Parts: sequence; C-alpha cells; structure tokens
Amino acid sequence: MAKFIVRRLLLMLLTMFLVTIIVFIIIEITPGNVARKILGAFATPEQEESFRRQLGLDQPPYIRYLNFLMGSDWRAERLVGMPLRRIKRPGTEFYEWWAIDKDDTLIRWKLEGEDLIAMRLQPDDTVIKSIDNSRWQTDEADVSTFWGIDIHDRAILWEKGSGQTYWMRSKAGGFWVEKASGAKKYIPLQKGIVRGDPGISVQTGRPVAETLFRRLQNSAILAGLAFVIVMPLALVLGLIAGLNEGKALDRILSIGGLAGTSTPSFATGIFLILILATWLKLVPGATVFTSERAIFEKPEMLVLPILTLALIELGYVLRITRASMVEVMKAAYIRTAFLKGLPYWRIVFKHALRNALMAPITVIMLHVNWLMGGLVVVEAIFGFPGLGNYLYKSGLYKDIFAVEAAAVVMVFLAVGTQLIADIIYTFLNPRIRYA
Repeated sequence: MAKFIVRRLLLMLLTMFLVTIIVFIIIEITPGNVARKILGAFATPEQEESFRRQLGLDQPPYIRYLNFLMGSDWRAERLVGMPLRRIKRPGTEFYEWWAIDKDDTLIRWKLEGEDLIAMRLQPDDTVIKSIDNSRWQTDEADVSTFWGIDIHDRAILWEKGSGQTYWMRSKAGGFWVEKASGAKKYIPLQKGIVRGDPGISVQTGRPVAETLFRRLQNSAILAGLAFVIVMPLALVLGLIAGLNEGKALDRILSIGGLAGTSTPSFATGIFLILILATWLKLVPGATVFTSERAIFEKPEMLVLPILTLALIELGYVLRITRASMVEVMKAAYIRTAFLKGLPYWRIVFKHALRNALMAPITVIMLHVNWLMGGLVVVEAIFGFPGLGNYLYKSGLYKDIFAVEAAAVVMVFLAVGTQLIADIIYTFLNPRIRYA
C-alpha cells in the first residue's frame, strides 16, 4: 500500500511537470496580442514593444517557462548582485520585492532624469530617499548602467542618459500612461508556480496567487456544499433504484435523474431563478460579493447555485450507482449467497454494497474536479466569483500568468482526486493488489 502511494505520488509529480510544459506551449501558440488588449487597438508598435518588454515577453520561451515554473528571483539576484526578499509591509495589501544591501537594509531604486534615487525601508516602515549615483557602472564605451529593483517589483537594467519612455498602469483608475526614464531590460520578479507565486496578472495588475486563492476558496465552498448534499443522496437513491430494478420506483428515479442530467445547466439555472427568485422571492437571484466574507454573511446566495449543481449531478451519479448495483446483484457470488439462505439485507450490505460502490466512486472523484473548475456556466449565470469563471475570463483576455496558474491548479485537482479514488478502492475491495 505504501509503495503504491509513493509510486502514484511520483507519477503525479511527473504528470504535473508535463502539464506545465503543455499549458505553456498552448498559451504560447494561442492567437492574441496581450499588449494590444491592454493598451487598446490604436497602440503604436513602439508602445506594444515597450509593454512586452515590461512583461518579460521579449525573453526566449525557455527562459519564460523557467520563470513560470521556478521563478525569476534567483536569476535577478545574480544580475543585481544582492539577495532579494519578498515582504508584506504593514497596512499594504500585496507583497513587495526589495534588495538587501550590505548593511542589511531593504532598498529599491527609481530613475529621475540621470539620477538613481535609492529608497531604503526603515524599521518604522518609513522610506528614506537619497541620490545613489555611485552605483552606476561605466564600461569601456563610456556607457553607464545599473541593475536594480524598481518600485513595480521588477529587476531592471537602467542605462544612464537613454531617455527611453515606457508605459505603466496609473494608481488612479488603472489607466496606462506614458512615462519617461525607462529601462533597457526588465525581469518581472516571481517565485514560480512551484513556490506558489505564478506572477502578476496583466489584466488586473494584482498577484495571480492571491486572486486565484480567493477564487479557489469560493469554488471549494460551493463545490463542497454541493458535494456533501448531492453525493450521499445520489448514492442512496441509486442503490434503492438498483435494488428495485424494473419496478415503478426504479423507473421514477431513473427518468427523474435522466431529466435533471440532460437539461443544460444554464436552462436549469434560469428556470430556478424565475421560480424561486423572481416569482416566489425566496432567495437572491444573483451572488453579489461585497466583501471576502460575503458567503458567510449571506449564505442564502448559495441556494440557487447549489440547487442547480444538485439537479445536474444527482441524476448522473444516481444512474451510475443504479447500473452498478444491478450488475452486482446479478453476479454469481450474490446468487450463491441467496442459495445459502443468507438474509437479504445482509447480502446487500455485506457482499454487494462495497463492490457496487466502486464505479460510483470513480465517477464521484472525476466530478470533484468538474465541480471545482467546470462551473463556468453556473458561475456565469449567478455572477459567482469562482475558479471556473476566473479561468474563462482570463482566457478571453489572454492573461497568460493567470491562465497558466489556473490550468495547473485544475490538473492538480484532477490528478489528486484520482489518487484519492485509488486509495479508496483498496478499502472497498481488499482483493485489489497493486504490483
């Protein structure tokens, strides 16, 4: 058992590694211009190229893949010549990158004209600015350059007197504005998906990890509640239908389950909104998140999304369970148990139930992943800010870092749930042996 789990874990790691390569290649070959989507249709080629360099998209593909997987801070440290640290200052919402100077103070820079301005973080969380032109390094061609960390969490190569312009997102309104004193090279700092930092969203300008975690948390709550409600109910109803094969109860449950499963999720959701929200006014028709704890403050918002998922999933798992139970009850060892005169319910619970649950367990584990990421339609109908909706919108916008991170999380859920399913198999059927 232990060897099997270790072997599956290693296989899962290999699968995840191959998936990161496939996801990266798909994003690379997918049509779309990130710079034009952000800057607008009338952006000049110079503006597009400046923006691509700021995102690090001018780097070779293998470098960008390593940044996505392992991070870019280790490479930036060698260029800057100082250790780098990612911190979260008191009163701020996001993490910031700083260099560690020789005196152990945290320092960043910005360029004003031809002057390097050093910003040192003090113990009281204040920042002291000073001119730091001594850091310029002049080569044989009399060109002065400096690698440093800027205020936008990038390792930057400044060139004295270059006077290049660049585009940046303004703090007021999120508009993109033109600035002077640009740099020659940019390395956006990130720790990589392996260390939980896939980068900054080009759509929102916020760290992907923090936004993705909130969306994953929202979907986990929605999917978890639906799972807890639907799966036990579907298993029980499926077993009842299977034990009453061909009877009226079996036909009612089977037809009802088929109707719920075959109806598109958007039609089910709209129908429930019309009945329960518009006509009866029992629950809200949309999920409006005014705070991070909106789910707990107004749990009634989850009634319609969960009910929609329940109607879709209930019938599918019910019919799989029914078919499995019918097949097991016709097996030779079950007939032998009847011939021996064993009580009916003892045969069902001791001999048939565990084997009948193996097929439904497979389906349930597969649908855990679907519940987490395949909720795009349901989340869109009710305005629910979950993982599926996040992946869909990021894909439309071609938010490369967000799409890559969300896709890897989805695959991790799929592979992880299959590992859990394989482990459960060994408890349901001790005869299973893994070589």
